[in-house]
Amino acid sequence: MALYAMGDFHLSFTVNKPMDVFGSEWKNHVRKIEKYWKKYVKETDTAVITGDHSWGRNLDECREDLKFIEDLPGRKILLRGNHDMFWDAKKTERLNSLYEGKLSFLQNNFYTYEDYALVGTKGYCYEGKDSYEHFEKIRDRELVRLRTSFEAARSAGYRKFVMFLHYPPTSIGETESGFTKMAQEYGAEQVVYSHCHGKARYDDSFHGEVDGIIYHLVSSDYLRFKPERIL
Repeated sequence: MALYAMGDFHLSFTVNKPMDVFGSEWKNHVRKIEKYWKKYVKETDTAVITGDHSWGRNLDECREDLKFIEDLPGRKILLRGNHDMFWDAKKTERLNSLYEGKLSFLQNNFYTYEDYALVGTKGYCYEGKDSYEHFEKIRDRELVRLRTSFEAARSAGYRKFVMFLHYPPTSIGETESGFTKMAQEYGAEQVVYSHCHGKARYDDSFHGEVDGIIYHLVSSDYLRFKPERIL
């Protein structure tokens, strides 16, 4: 058994959204995901996919994309990304009911791997695309959701945590944030995030050990579409 993570599949089996317009590394990226996933991830493994699963705008447009993920080996836990328009944050329980036994959706809840609680939320960072006031509103809402996830796990008796985000844990130039402080507060051993694409963005946030916590960037292009082992 092992725990893997990767994010940003950006699937588009139903809608026309080719990813190779974003760079040559994205050419045939779905084939690469499938190839390397099947090489590394076994049926007995658990994998967290850290958001941006599909370009579909609603669940009907995403069904084939989710079926692709469903058919990959292992137990799959999905986190919400900024492009996942099919996923209404208030209806996560509905998704978990629809895909029970196939896919699990991480939002205001937690899952487990051995004696670890897997907690998380979409997160948010300031990228200069909205007002700072709007950023603060979204960030604070995501911090509430993250705490809900941690508290649910702690109430169930878990004391070892791996924390997952879609967005990086800090905005560019920050040395700490509400997300990193919460990871420290609850004693998370590792923080896993994605969202950052292209060489210009890979160093937007933390890599490796910072204040005793191991940080992993798992954007699919950064990993060359090879899932990263976390535990």
